[in-house]
Amino acid sequence: MSVHAEGDVAPPTIRVALADDQLLVRAGFRALLDAEPDVEVVAEAAGGRELLARIRERPVDVVLMDIRMPDGDGLWATEQIAADPALADVRVVIVTTFELDEYVARAVRAGASGFLVKDIEPVDLIRAVRVVAAGEGLLSPGVTRRLLERLSRGLRESPRRAELEVLTEREREVLRLVGLGLTNEEIAARLVLSPLTAKTHVSRIMSKVHARDRVHLVVLAYETGLVAPGWQDPAG
Repeated sequence: MSVHAEGDVAPPTIRVALADDQLLVRAGFRALLDAEPDVEVVAEAAGGRELLARIRERPVDVVLMDIRMPDGDGLWATEQIAADPALADVRVVIVTTFELDEYVARAVRAGASGFLVKDIEPVDLIRAVRVVAAGEGLLSPGVTRRLLERLSRGLRESPRRAELEVLTEREREVLRLVGLGLTNEEIAARLVLSPLTAKTHVSRIMSKVHARDRVHLVVLAYETGLVAPGWQDPAG
């Protein structure tokens, strides 16, 4: 096990599963990811049911999941993963050619931690795996606003508003900034906090509202009205 210069133990290898019915796509992703020292592809599947069987046999950290697959599509498989307590630590990134609102919204509601399109640059795909494995969430540029507008459309007094009652005033403020897309470092600068304190606030919020990752905090911020569609960060 390697050790960083400052004495910290290096993080363990990120175990990845690939789910796509196109062999060439899986091969391309495997070649990219296996070339990284901290990433290992440990499972492949051509359909949702096959994927579930494989990741129940061998634990993984991240699944790169296509939407349109035979024998259990990616959205169905994501729902199955999110509903299984034994797979609670698995993070799903939907990777598809279809950047369509209904897919994005359902994928996030199903429990996906990210949504990327297949023409993503290799460096961004690798970064996505690391970000999601670290407990963050991500969406392709251009997807986020449409997704959140769809989730918020027609909401008045959301039934999720009660979820904010478990948060302190400062935590609600932090959640609003997460909803506006700010990073922990940007939140720290805005609220005159240390980055570690901002990260701690975000972690506590996730624990209190039972969010899987940052994507679901953003959804909560919109669905409870802390952030409204079309809002801009006034200091951005």
